[in-house]
Amino acid sequence: MTITRKERVRQIVTIASILFLLAVFTLIGIYVGLPLVRQFREDPESFRDYVDSHGPFGKLLMIGITMLQVVIALLPGEPFELAAGFVFGWLEGGILCMIGCVLASSLVFMLVRLFGKKVVELFFQEDKIRQYAFLQNEKRLDILVFILFLIPGTPKDMLTYVVPLTPMRLPTFLWLTSLARIPSLFSSTITGSLAQNENYIAAIITYAITFLISSALIIWYRRTDLAKKTSEEQTK
Repeated sequence: MTITRKERVRQIVTIASILFLLAVFTLIGIYVGLPLVRQFREDPESFRDYVDSHGPFGKLLMIGITMLQVVIALLPGEPFELAAGFVFGWLEGGILCMIGCVLASSLVFMLVRLFGKKVVELFFQEDKIRQYAFLQNEKRLDILVFILFLIPGTPKDMLTYVVPLTPMRLPTFLWLTSLARIPSLFSSTITGSLAQNENYIAAIITYAITFLISSALIIWYRRTDLAKKTSEEQTK
């Protein structure tokens, strides 16, 4: 099939735009994201002073940091959630992180819908993307996305890039993922807040409870999925 001049120009513009975004995100991740993660891990007090030094804009900075972590899918998310709880307390820190997640998820969703799979391939290898081919099942898409975002430890940033490749609409995606993020996100900000008060035992208990709840959800989901598959096979 012959490619027209207009289509070729569009392809070049698309590739150039993606490369530009990749370069910007990579530079921000290297020179902003990673140093902040390192600073919080090595000296939480200095990280808090750094955020506080921005005055009223410190909250906007925290939202921006959270957005950066979601967009740059290779950056770890939990340190920023712990940091938010450490600096702002568990409730306000959790709300700020949630706002950042919603804004960044919206941005990623629209970028993937605009440029397609090429954006996803900038961050993830093809074999990793294929692991989530089961999300193309429209009948179970909502519950699968909700469960995957609910369980702590799942690659939520990768899923944020993969889900837009499915038929799911943006409002549905934001509603399901925001609701599902609450337990994991707030358990991290609670832990950060407790650590700020040097209440380490309570922080450990919080993580333990989250782990138990997550394990129960995983077991429930696997049993439900197995039962459904068995029922479907029997009806064939």
